[in-house]
Amino acid sequence: MAQISSSAAAVQYSRIRELAEIAMGMPEVYRLYFGESNLPTPEFIKNAAIQALHDGFTYYTSNAGLPELRADLAAYYARVHGVPLEAGKRIVVTTSGVQALNVGIRCVLNPGDEALILTPAWPNGTSIVQMCNAIPRQIAQPLSNGRYGIDFQRLERAVTPKTRLLLYTSPSNPLGWVATVEEQKQLLEFARRHQLWIMADEVYERLYYVGEPGGPVPSLLRLAQPDDAVIVVQSFSKSYCMTGWRVGWLVSRADLAGRATELNEFIISHAPSFAQRAAQTALRDGEPFIKEQAAKLKENRDYCMSVLRTIPGVTVPQPDGAFYLFPKVDGLTDSFNFCKEMLLATHVGIAPGVAFGEGGEGSVRICYAADRSVLEPAMERLRLFFTGAGARLLQGVTV
Repeated sequence: MAQISSSAAAVQYSRIRELAEIAMGMPEVYRLYFGESNLPTPEFIKNAAIQALHDGFTYYTSNAGLPELRADLAAYYARVHGVPLEAGKRIVVTTSGVQALNVGIRCVLNPGDEALILTPAWPNGTSIVQMCNAIPRQIAQPLSNGRYGIDFQRLERAVTPKTRLLLYTSPSNPLGWVATVEEQKQLLEFARRHQLWIMADEVYERLYYVGEPGGPVPSLLRLAQPDDAVIVVQSFSKSYCMTGWRVGWLVSRADLAGRATELNEFIISHAPSFAQRAAQTALRDGEPFIKEQAAKLKENRDYCMSVLRTIPGVTVPQPDGAFYLFPKVDGLTDSFNFCKEMLLATHVGIAPGVAFGEGGEGSVRICYAADRSVLEPAMERLRLFFTGAGARLLQGVTV
């Protein structure tokens, strides 16, 4: 019998999706497991897509995306980060941030190569490495004094002659951790010294709560030289509530961006033309929306933390970015079963920490990018479960 490839078989199905499939068969579930807001895409962005359809933006575009959108992205980096970019050489539009990860990783890994991945992390990076017949090496981020950090000594020990890539996410999904400028400098120096590609997933860069909410997280591109082996992955999904639109981009060295453009033809050809036009409007007119959304998210973060910190045995590091809490739970050794039991008992869906790789077990992820009409009853049900049936479950008592 013909067999499925070993690289495909090695990829574990998303434990988040596994839980979500159960929830989707249940009525009236408070869905805090996916990484998205329950707010709709703003009207001005939707109207731009409608206008683009009327204007005939229903045909193929360049594999790298609309030149106008790439020019707007270059203008964004110049305005927000003070980084000059050649739009036609270093920016590639993709169908989502995950597709930017996919094509970027495919450009740098050969079968048998190794990639270092800071975890806990969104599992797609690890899975894409496996799909390339390469080997992910997960490096857990330690928690110390209420803040996650980077174990540079362990990174050094993990490097082998086969190591080709270092992948990290800032702001982090699921930790909410944000790399400091000094940490970014150390990561870049590490990659240069070992002649590695370094990929920074910066999809949540505008969901940042230090200083004025919505101010940008300092990008790795501020430190990198144009010839550095750097890949920055980005998306319109989170900052503009455009998860279903599937438009993202990557920025890299000209040779990688050129090859990624060519590979786009064989993966997705290009992002939808009318969605790219809507993305232009998001960039040009979206700053007030980003600031307003980030301010609300900060309020949501603080509210959810105030509830969780009343629960015995739950430790909640304060996140500086993204829209997740990743509380550690004393005695938790099977986070998937714990979240499943919570879902069945309370109709509140959260993500198991085990889904995010090494260092994730023993925690759960809560997405707080929901309206307060959803968050408040969900958090109350969660609190009651943690202090009732959940506490018995942690003690090994059948619930």
